[in-house]
Amino acid sequence: MARITVSLDSDLAIEVMLLAGTSSPQDAVELIVRDYLARGHRTEARTGDAADARRVAPDRPTAQEG
Repeated sequence: MARITVSLDSDLAIEVMLLAGTSSPQDAVELIVRDYLARGHRTEARTGDAADARRVAPDRPTAQEG
């Protein structure tokens, strides 16, 4: 897997390390990003996406004018 480098403010990196419970800022950011992505996938699985809404909702007939 390719690696990238991201610069963060030191206060932000420390907060992320405390939240993740790690001693390495790189590990902390990786854990937080992986958790964020996993939550997004779980939400999509429960609620579906915009294409699912069109598939499930019946097409309403348009009102005739005049």
